[in-house]
Amino acid sequence: MDNQEQKHQRRPRYKGTHPKAFKDKYKELQPELYADAVAKVIQKGNTPAGMHRSICVKEILDILQITPGQTGLDATLGYGGHTLEMLKCLDSKGHLYATDVDPIELPKTRERLERLGYGPEILTVKQTNFSNIDQITPESGPLDFILADLGVSSMQIDNPDRGFSFKTEGPLDLRLNPSKGISAADRLKTISQDELQGMLLENADEPHSAEISRAIISAIKKGEDILTTNQLQQIIKDALKFIPEKERNDEVKKSCQRCFQALRIDVNNEFEVLYTFLEKLPAAMAEGGRVAILTFHSGEDRLVKKSFKRFYREGIYKEIAPEAIRPSAAECNSNGRARCAKLRWAIKA
Repeated sequence: MDNQEQKHQRRPRYKGTHPKAFKDKYKELQPELYADAVAKVIQKGNTPAGMHRSICVKEILDILQITPGQTGLDATLGYGGHTLEMLKCLDSKGHLYATDVDPIELPKTRERLERLGYGPEILTVKQTNFSNIDQITPESGPLDFILADLGVSSMQIDNPDRGFSFKTEGPLDLRLNPSKGISAADRLKTISQDELQGMLLENADEPHSAEISRAIISAIKKGEDILTTNQLQQIIKDALKFIPEKERNDEVKKSCQRCFQALRIDVNNEFEVLYTFLEKLPAAMAEGGRVAILTFHSGEDRLVKKSFKRFYREGIYKEIAPEAIRPSAAECNSNGRARCAKLRWAIKA
């Protein structure tokens, strides 16, 4: 019968304590409903799917010294973990601005923070690149504190539809905003071997850049479309067959990580964006304003270090970090993604 009541279908059983497929991790993807399951994942030192664990939170708050009534900026909103802690410091007095380019995650984070009681009266969220910091200050005025966490969020890395990781099959995209620019797959279609080798060296210090770039360009010239993460991973794996078998698996994994990083930096213009942000930064800061920047690879750290030192010599910053701050051993043990983080800070004169 047409009006016959449809039989209720049960949700597929949660497969084990930590299912492998992203789509099967429905408990981790709904932390508000399955807090116990999420806690178990974190206890094992892993990051639950669809979430992000903020790094160096205590160190950042110690640097920024936020007090109620101040105005600040979280330049890279992400999952909103750092944002939440900064909002707590403001104690409903003052204002926090936050920016992010990701049109998929930004609305989720805004909604999550609103449910916690942080609405537009205390928090203004804008979908824009943090290099546009000069477009924030006409509204905000000089900023007392600024944070820029330059890492890609775990919920972006873990979602196979975003194509950020070689560990799962997905489209080779790698864009922080999938609606702008070109994907990594399209970028590879037009790149020369010399340009690709230079990208792998400059963006990721890839020691096998010559062999990998040669293999990628050779595949493209043969008419092979590199459209998925697994296709690129296989080409890298084949290119490194000359490595002794005992060392090969570990070396392939590291090269895949570096190559995906290099492509992500390229398609998102990350170095150019960071350079622009660093150049505009002093003009956006109040007298005595503080900035903390969290980086995750040597190229970013070099840019931040160089900028801070130059503005310090020019008397624009009165104090800068004498050296990079690293996450504690305890944090690295509980969150593997913290291991490569470096934190630097500066105070405006």
